[in-house]
Amino acid sequence: MKILVLAWEFPPRIVGGIARHVAELYPELVKLGHEIHLVTVEFGQAPHYEIVDGVKVHRVGIGASRDFFHWIANMNESMGRHGGKLLQEDGPFDIIHAHDWLVGDAAIALKHLFKIPLVATIHATEYGRHNGLYHDTHFYINGKEKDLAFNAWRIIVCTNYMRLEVERALTAPWNKIDVVYNGIRPEKKRILADFDHWHFRRRFAEDGEKIVYYVGRMTHEKGVTVLLSAAPKILQELDDRVKFVLIGGGNSNHLKHQAWDLGIWHKCYFTGFMSDADLDKFQTVADCAVFPSLYEPFGIVALESFAARVPVVVSDTGGFPEVVRHSKTGIVTWTNSADSLAWGILEVLKNPDYAQWLVDNAYADLDKRFDWVKLAQQTDAVYGRVLHERAEVDW
Repeated sequence: MKILVLAWEFPPRIVGGIARHVAELYPELVKLGHEIHLVTVEFGQAPHYEIVDGVKVHRVGIGASRDFFHWIANMNESMGRHGGKLLQEDGPFDIIHAHDWLVGDAAIALKHLFKIPLVATIHATEYGRHNGLYHDTHFYINGKEKDLAFNAWRIIVCTNYMRLEVERALTAPWNKIDVVYNGIRPEKKRILADFDHWHFRRRFAEDGEKIVYYVGRMTHEKGVTVLLSAAPKILQELDDRVKFVLIGGGNSNHLKHQAWDLGIWHKCYFTGFMSDADLDKFQTVADCAVFPSLYEPFGIVALESFAARVPVVVSDTGGFPEVVRHSKTGIVTWTNSADSLAWGILEVLKNPDYAQWLVDNAYADLDKRFDWVKLAQQTDAVYGRVLHERAEVDW
């Protein structure tokens, strides 16, 4: 099968979870015999064309843009032009696969122009991110998401929670939506041993301090403010022997002010962006990973912590309770509750044997439920269904 994929982020351009999802899913589909052409956005010194793990990656230029929405319009124009050239010169293609609304205009145009069925993966919705639609920008993005969902032959989402959300927020038929979890690459599971553990750890905390960390974007929906609000209670219970390490880019000034106002500034370390190499090392020295999101369709970060054998505490929002099974593979706490989050973190830090049991269960769950090889087979089944149904109808 020949598939044209449109994704607005792909390594080395990493903005959120889509880049990792796309980079880890499609090499497995190549192994299943598919020919994958992925059209994405140029970034830094990355070549305009290269083959990455068997995936043929095409990076297109965007040009100057006035603002984000103008940039998206230019991106769709570039993707549409290059995608059309591929479909015309390298065809025939069997399926177009679009990831999120940002590439929707190009995907929909190519679908109609070349009469190729469109599969859409909806990674999140504007309605879910803001718990409703409140102004023109929200309604505009929601409209684009609805267009993509309507034009898709099948819709793929990452959790059963997202299936409900896409049905409700995008008025998509229930029986048009398939659930395929996100996954993690097997090599992520290796435990790094070839570095000076204590020397590296002392960059972040003193020897007697437990390390509690968050990694991700410093946006409202990620709930970092809830973690900071929970910190004083945790410090009080553990005689100040905890360090909170907050990893991720973006504007964190409001969070730093909050830490200062709470009197816990000396117990917080805002690292900014951290390279994957350092993050892999860091996760082996940490004691607890915390993801207190207010909205989270899936949470690949939880799988990263599973793989690094770090006990995980999450909120019960979105898809988290499907990914992290409470008191089996991690601790699930009430969303937007500092007291509940503090309780969950203390359960891990004060009960090392229990924390180890959670870690062992979570690690075993990676092979059972979150292996990209199995998830690629499920995606392949969606493609097969679309191809079969397309052959049965006149366009």
